[in-house]
Formats: sequence, C-alpha cells, structure tokens
Amino acid sequence: MAVAETGGMDPVAAFALIGAIGVGSQWLAWRLRMPAIVLMLVAGVLVGPVFGLIDPQRDIGALAGPMISIAVAIILFEGGLTLNFHTLRDAAQGVMRLVVIGAPLGWLLSALALRYGAGLSWEASAVFGGIMIVTGPTVIAPLLRQARMAHRPAALLQWEAIVNDPIGALAAVLAFEAVVALRTVETLGGAVWSLLVGIVVATVLGALGGVGLAQAFRRGYVPEYMKVPALFSAILAVFALADGVLHESGLLAVTIMGVVIANAKLPSYDELRRFKEHATVLLVSGVFVLLASSLDFTTLAQLDWRAVLFVAAVVLVARPVTVLTAFAGTDLPWRERLLIALTGPRGIVLVAVAGLFGTRLAELGIEDGGLIGPLAFALVGATVVLHGFTLVPFARWLGLADRAAPGVLLVGGSRWTTAFAEALEKAEVPVLVTDPNRSHLRRAREVGVATYFGDILAEAAEQNVAFVSYATLVAATDNDAYNTLVATDLGPEFGRTNVYQIARMNSEGARNSLPETLGGRRFGSAETYAALDRKLAEGWTFGTTRITEAFSVGDWRTRNPDGVIMARVRPGGEVKMDLDDEITKVTEGTRIITMLPPGAMQDNGAAD
Repeated sequence: MAVAETGGMDPVAAFALIGAIGVGSQWLAWRLRMPAIVLMLVAGVLVGPVFGLIDPQRDIGALAGPMISIAVAIILFEGGLTLNFHTLRDAAQGVMRLVVIGAPLGWLLSALALRYGAGLSWEASAVFGGIMIVTGPTVIAPLLRQARMAHRPAALLQWEAIVNDPIGALAAVLAFEAVVALRTVETLGGAVWSLLVGIVVATVLGALGGVGLAQAFRRGYVPEYMKVPALFSAILAVFALADGVLHESGLLAVTIMGVVIANAKLPSYDELRRFKEHATVLLVSGVFVLLASSLDFTTLAQLDWRAVLFVAAVVLVARPVTVLTAFAGTDLPWRERLLIALTGPRGIVLVAVAGLFGTRLAELGIEDGGLIGPLAFALVGATVVLHGFTLVPFARWLGLADRAAPGVLLVGGSRWTTAFAEALEKAEVPVLVTDPNRSHLRRAREVGVATYFGDILAEAAEQNVAFVSYATLVAATDNDAYNTLVATDLGPEFGRTNVYQIARMNSEGARNSLPETLGGRRFGSAETYAALDRKLAEGWTFGTTRITEAFSVGDWRTRNPDGVIMARVRPGGEVKMDLDDEITKVTEGTRIITMLPPGAMQDNGAAD
C-alpha cells in the first residue's frame, strides 16, 4: 500500500480503497441479503477512526470537500430525475397525501425533534429536518422485497421514498440558503434579498440547463455516444454557475435541472437514467465510506442520551404523527396505516447531504452543525437495523405480508402459461399471469390463477403490479419481438439471470441471431411458443416431483426419458429455470416441475 510523505496513505491508494470498500460492501450485502448501508457504515468506521487506514483530511486533503460537494450534487440531480409529474398525478391518493401533507409536516416535526430532542439550534434543526423527509429509496426497496408485503402499503412506501427524495433535498437546500443569507448579510432585508436572488438564479439556471439539454437531445444536436458525457458536464456547469451567485445554491439548481429533464419525455430517458443510477451507486458508496471514515470519536462522544431521545422521537412520534395525519379521513385500513406509520428507514442520501450541510454550517460559525453528521449516522443506523429486523414479523403480525417465497411473473396468457402457472402454484410458488389482451387471460382466471390485464411495460403496471413480490420473469407471448422487448427492458429490474424467454421462431444463423444483451435466458427444452402449445394439444401434461434421498433426479430421468424439466423450486422457495440438459445435480427437497408426454407415469414415487 502506497504511503504518502506525511505518514498517511497515498491519495490514489485512498481513492482505490474507498471505492473497493463501498462497492464491496454493496456486493456483500447483496449476497447476505441485508441492507448495504449497515456494512458500509461498519467498514467506513473500521478503516477510519478505528484502524486509521484512511483519514480524508490527511490523505486527500483540500480535494475532499469539493469532491463530496460534486458527488452530492449528482446524487441530488438523480433525485430530481425521479420526480415525474405525470406519474405523480396518476399516483394513488395516499401518495399525494404523503407528499402534500406529509412532507411539510414531517419537516416541521423533524425539526422539533432535533431542537428539543437532540438540543440543536433552530438553524441546524431547520436544515437537517428538511433532508429527514427522505425515507431512503435505496433502503426501502430491499426491505419491501424481503418482506413481500401486500401491494398497497408496499406501493405507498416505495412511492413516498421516490417522490420525497427530491422534495427533501429541496427543503434542506432552501433552509440552508436561508441560514447562509441570515449569517452573511448584516440586515434582514439584505438577507431576504440575497436569498431570493440565489433561489431565482438557481431556479433559472437549473430550468435553462434542463430545457437546453432536453432540446439538444431531442433535436439530435448531441450524438448518442456523447449524451451521458454532455449530461454530466452540464450538471457540473450549472452547479458551478449557481454556486458562484450564492454558496451551495448549486445543489438547488441541479435538483431542479433533474426535475425538468425527468418531465421532458426524452426518448433516451431510460438510458440516461440507468447510467446515472450506476454512477450514483458508485458516488453514494464513496461518499458514505468517506464520511464514515471521517467520523471523530470525540465528536461521537458528544452524542449523549439526547441523541437516543432524538431517534426515539423521530421513530415513535414524528413519523407516526406525520403518516396518521396525512391519511386522516381516508378509507385506508388501520392496519396499513399503522404499518406505514411505523416504517420509515433513512438511507445513504440523508447521510451524504446531512454530512455536507453539517460541515458548511460549522464553517458558518454554527457550532452544533458538526453534530449533524453523527446524528445522521445514528438515525440511519438505528432505523435500518430496527426495520431490517422487525418489518417482516411486524407485517406478518398485521396480516400484510406474504409468507410465500418470491414468485414468478409470466408475461403472456395462453394455454401453456396457464398450465405452467398451475404447476408452479402446486409447488407453492406465487404466480401472476399478465397480458394486454383480456381474452388471453380467460383460461387463467377460470382456474383461479392471479392475472393482470395490461401491458407489463406501461407506467400503469408500475403502480398496479407489486414487482417486489416476484423474483423471476418469463416472457412467453406468441410475439417473439415483444418477448425480447420485455426481457430486455425488465432485465435490470429483475436481474439478467432471473429473466427468461421462450425460444424465438427464427433464432438460428447469423442473419437472425440476437446479441447477448437482448432478450432473456433460455429454459426447459428451449422450444418455441408454437412447439409448446402443440405439445399440450398432443396430450403433454405438467407434473411436480419432489427430489429425495431415495429418489434422485437421475431416477426421474430413467423413468421419464422423454420428459422435460422446466423449472426447479428449491426448499427455500427459490425458482431456477435452467436448460434441461444443464441440470445434473438437484439438492434433496427440491421440487422439479416437468412436462411429460402422453402416457408417462405421473406418480414416480416422489410426486407431490
């Protein structure tokens, strides 16, 4: 490990270690199925104040502050890019109430909890209380996926996190601008004027930057391969210009710029959003580890019983009062209200923004600004651990969580998907069959299989289908092009390894073959829609067999040489749909879902 002359780590080595820890923590959290923020917090504290491997001020020096500012600017731009007004208008009434009523009330109650619970000044409380509106979109999604909650409360929690992300950022930025104006201008009138000028300039720059970039993209002034570099360059330019007028107003400008681009209806919006999400994950990881490694134990020692009182006030008073007030007078069942009221994990964005503003407040002479960072870590750590361990049993106690394993989403209503869905349900796997043609779903409805009428790629599906309840997707319509589109578009949502597609009619040869980046994985016998439908017409049936120590997959193959293994359901409920000829070893307790020719024995001695 390179060591600088000052006795610290070489800046390049420090950057490499921070990146490795941040991304490595997220990967390990994915493998362990736990919130990444917990591992990043522990890792950052270990390499920072505990072992002293990284000290940002020592190893990175003056560049640490500007780097965090730019990273937070991009993170807030990403938050603005999620706020689509069309989607918000179409959202349920509950989401609107959580935004219109809940956000301002949550800001007020959070500020009161900081002022009277943690004992912070009104200035620090107003700034930190604004960003506390954000409930952590990067944290809530894994928790909801783990809990497999009922659709309505899960959708409300997820949409609240997405929509309040930019609103919380705007609230914190506006509060900070007010503090800066009051602290740096001698008269109240001058402070108000300075604040208004900064807000107006930031709004105009953000709006112009967003509109100008959207028009340049729409009219083809920027080639596709330069759109992402142009986007990031524009973010930095708008941030720097607005900051030159009023310090930190650049954060407001880039957030507004993100909102403008989100509502510009760009054809390339999805590509920009996905690349931006990847960059944001890297930046969020780096900023979080950087802030965690910067923690000072002497500052942490200042967190006494009032910090515990603050966290308790937020979790037990501010959050429940905000949610229950927002839902007052609605027909939302009390169980769902209670679950949402007691579920509010904070995430990485809160720590990143709070850490930056805490440093800026301290530089303005507000002494307790230095406590904002440690308090943010305390709140995030407490809420993530609390909800991470209690959300599942609490939701199940209220009867709002599915005890079954993550299910399978079958796109395309047909005789084959209906029969496959019945076999999956027999293996205790939840299934949803979707199709934009209502008549195609008639057979599935007749046998009691859950269905969704509509295009799975439409915006309406995001609000009406609980995607978090399904871990596997199978595109199986009679349209090969649509199957490829669905598998490609929803690949990032489910993970490429969990998206499957029935074989295309013409897929052999260089003229018709598709690149690996398009479509889904093959499974079962890798046959086309017509071939699978023909097998059912010839009398083929589905069977479900449990593999035991006495009856192996080899024994099943011996008895059914012409049968096809379509899927495997592991004891924990995980579904795998590999190619039949690739399945060589199946663990004991696994259920295999098979297609059997006419006359084959359904009872193999281990059949369910």
